[in-house]
Amino acid sequence: MKTEKRLKDLGIELDTASNPVANYVNAVRTGNLLYLSGKGPGAVRGKVGADTTVADAYKHARATGLNLIAVMKSELGDLDRVARIVKVLGMVNAAPDFGDHPKVINGCSDRFGEVFGDRGRHARSAVGMGSLPNGIPVEIEVIVEVSDPPRRKAAAKTASRKAAPKAKAKKKAAKKR
Repeated sequence: MKTEKRLKDLGIELDTASNPVANYVNAVRTGNLLYLSGKGPGAVRGKVGADTTVADAYKHARATGLNLIAVMKSELGDLDRVARIVKVLGMVNAAPDFGDHPKVINGCSDRFGEVFGDRGRHARSAVGMGSLPNGIPVEIEVIVEVSDPPRRKAAAKTASRKAAPKAKAKKKAAKKR
């Protein structure tokens, strides 16, 4: 629970993960990767470079980072299972002449670094969009590498006991040849 302690030390209390706003799920896991659907900062509206400043949009991206961490917590149960934030795609609802998309999405990247340390360093794309759902200023999706929880010692011993007879049978067969 090191990550949970880090959140507490930062004075952060996670909200419950928000429900999807349409016909999709918050996350899908395949193998050791957890794909998080795009999330935004909540009920905030605005177009960056028109009626929303870079500084405000940066704060919205930080808030979106917390919403994404809440989804990770909901899906994994323990944030220490986050082995690494692999990839972030940040979309900015931007005015046509706006060009500081990376500065906005740094809000989420900085948040992940604060919470996860080196595990929060990631590859990233930051792009501008003509609009985003419900007029939100940022939407961010994430790919997370997940570590499985440690197996209990008893389960590990049972597995090794089951494997031992098979190994003995192979040795006997090899000796008979």
